[in-house]
Amino acid sequence: MTSNFARRTISLGVVLGIAAFVASVFWALPAHADAGNPSFVPGTSGLALPGLSLSFNNPQKPQEVVSVLRIMMMLTVLSLAPAILIMMTSFTRIVVVLSFLRQALGTQQMPPNQLIVGLSLFVSFFVMAPTWKQVSSGALEPFLNEKIDQTTALSRAEAPLRKFMFAQTREKDLELFLNLSKEAKPKTREDVPTYVLIPAFVISELKTAFQIGFMIYLPFLVLDMVVASVLMAMGMMMLPPAVIALPFKLLLFVLVDGWELVIGSLVKSFG
Repeated sequence: MTSNFARRTISLGVVLGIAAFVASVFWALPAHADAGNPSFVPGTSGLALPGLSLSFNNPQKPQEVVSVLRIMMMLTVLSLAPAILIMMTSFTRIVVVLSFLRQALGTQQMPPNQLIVGLSLFVSFFVMAPTWKQVSSGALEPFLNEKIDQTTALSRAEAPLRKFMFAQTREKDLELFLNLSKEAKPKTREDVPTYVLIPAFVISELKTAFQIGFMIYLPFLVLDMVVASVLMAMGMMMLPPAVIALPFKLLLFVLVDGWELVIGSLVKSFG
């Protein structure tokens, strides 16, 4: 029962996060204002604002208490939806690799954290676009059009994300969490619980990101060693090697078109 509750909670967070993402990215506002619409607000490009009312009263029936608890649970899951989505997408690998790249260059806070996180988010949107489209067409749109119920929508929304995570998860990491959960050995991928798949996917992404970061560090490490050796041979031991090596690192990175190589390799690594 606990496994089912955890799985449904995670699935609800996924669907809520996806709904927010799809609404913010793909929602097309009407081009002309509707003067006959009483809910039209000037300056909103014809956007009709929905009404919202909130009231509190003393519950008289147990069903009313259950409804309140469900709303509180939904709000809690909604607040955790961004973190859930970040852990279930390509964001982890991308942001870790870009952080390694900045440290390898030795540029301190350039690019700044906001830029690294923003670039990681938009590259993640690009990588996850096929998955989002499957979720939107197969689960979100039918649910909003009242063609399917909530349980069916959760199941359909969960399937594309599980497929993506399975493609990036190592069997060794998945086996680790299956053993830790003390669940019966699943016969197929459909039998693997989502709450077991997510941490296995995250540590697989971290391992892959560290491997890519190591490969990025190597050429810059060699350059640091060469600069340090030259300075020592010239007797300039008081001059920090990092100060001299930084311009050469930047020159090397620009000459090989480093951003194209790094971002291109990251996107292709999810293929």
